[in-house]
Amino acid sequence: MTTLQFLADGFSVAFQWQNLLFAFIGVIIGTAVGVLPGIGPMSGVALLIPVTATLTSGLPTEAAAASSIILLAGVYYGAMYGGSTTSILLNTPGESSSVVTTLDGYQMAKQGRAGSALAIAAIGSFCAGIIALLGLVLLAKPLSSIALKFGPAEYFSLMLLGLAAVSGLAGRSITKALIMTVLGLMIGTIGIDAVSGIERFTFGQPTLFSGIEFLTIAVGLFALGEVFKTILEKDDDDGQIAKINRVFPTKQDFKDSVVPIARGSFLGFFIGVLPGAGATLASFFSYITEKKFSKTPEKFGKGHIAGVAGPESANNAASGGAMIPLLTLGIPGSGTTAILMGALVMYNIQPGPLLFDEHPEVAWGLIASMFIVNLMLLILNMPLVRVFAKVIETPKKYLLPIIIAISFFGVYAVQYTTFDLYLLLACGILGYLFAKNDYPVAPLVLALVLGPMIENNMRRALTISNGHFSIFVSKPLSLVFLIVAVSWLLIPIFMKMRGKNVIINEEE
Repeated sequence: MTTLQFLADGFSVAFQWQNLLFAFIGVIIGTAVGVLPGIGPMSGVALLIPVTATLTSGLPTEAAAASSIILLAGVYYGAMYGGSTTSILLNTPGESSSVVTTLDGYQMAKQGRAGSALAIAAIGSFCAGIIALLGLVLLAKPLSSIALKFGPAEYFSLMLLGLAAVSGLAGRSITKALIMTVLGLMIGTIGIDAVSGIERFTFGQPTLFSGIEFLTIAVGLFALGEVFKTILEKDDDDGQIAKINRVFPTKQDFKDSVVPIARGSFLGFFIGVLPGAGATLASFFSYITEKKFSKTPEKFGKGHIAGVAGPESANNAASGGAMIPLLTLGIPGSGTTAILMGALVMYNIQPGPLLFDEHPEVAWGLIASMFIVNLMLLILNMPLVRVFAKVIETPKKYLLPIIIAISFFGVYAVQYTTFDLYLLLACGILGYLFAKNDYPVAPLVLALVLGPMIENNMRRALTISNGHFSIFVSKPLSLVFLIVAVSWLLIPIFMKMRGKNVIINEEE
């Protein structure tokens, strides 16, 4: 079958009524998540995993996985769209990749051009989403075919590269990021060893025999962690919201935005494909690029439309690009894609080169749904921008109890154990403490997902080589991955030692 035939099959899955409904629910919730400052795509996706598991419980495994991942992807893209709303209206980024949008977006809002800024952000995001979709369609099958030739040594080194990439560019301190990575790897070893059958770090507790559940950790660290942060730090100052007058941009705004949107889309897509780079880095690079190529760089930071169009396109294209290593190689490039990967693993579906052969309904259904989701977001964001702006004004006293209820009921509905509820609470407290002390949580989640796979591939490689570790450097591709992984960790350290600023990825 050709790629177009596979894509047509994907659209037949995406256009099923329940999947259209899940996509719609996902984009509505995702946009609200992006609009509400501080929650972010990682928290939103983690919070919705138990909800999707409950909603799809009556469906066959393949159909349930497809529906769940379509809803969660809708939340992911919706959050990337919605993050620009608070950046422009409130000068407060909804999530980290929208930080750059505040520079010119809020200045435009103060000049009475908030509607134009929000509309261009939505149009740029749609164009970027379509470009990312085309890139994914063209590259997914060839990359997965190449990856099928990988052996255990290559997979071990590739996963190590994914881990090093996120750890090397996460948070304000590489040391803290590495500590969190090691902590995630340690948590991943808890349970009964699949090869030897020996208990590891269970302390004789039968509850721990199956290991620590990814879902509980993710919801606790992100969703409950954010709740504790808001309560304990009394973070309830919502600032002054700018008024929205004209919603549609002028002809001049369109003219000034076309090239930045195109440039930001391609730049963001290719940065998104790199593991660990993420949407935050893409938006920073796009802003720097637009300022460098502009004939009037002095306008940036004073309400220039290109300063909104480029970064907003880049961060959405990067979120689409991040799907390529996730689906084709089984390597999540960011914290959010790590959570999406964990959701798929819950349904016994392993992302990677075999995904397109063994689970085409899930893989191509997700790719096709990206087009539908982007179209829904454009249709919803343009006319309903004033409605989503009102979401910002939701009092925390109503919002926080809803998040707590969804967290506890959701985890219990999937796990059915009180132990997981205590663990959820503990993870919520830890999530707050980690955030308060600048310990990035994304490397921990990524290590928790990739840890068991890294261990299994290392064991398989050592079995093939009769215990000789030289197999990891004797295979050319494995050696290249290891060199890149080490470079990804060392280059930022050397740059900081020389007194240079390193743009880091704090994608939540």
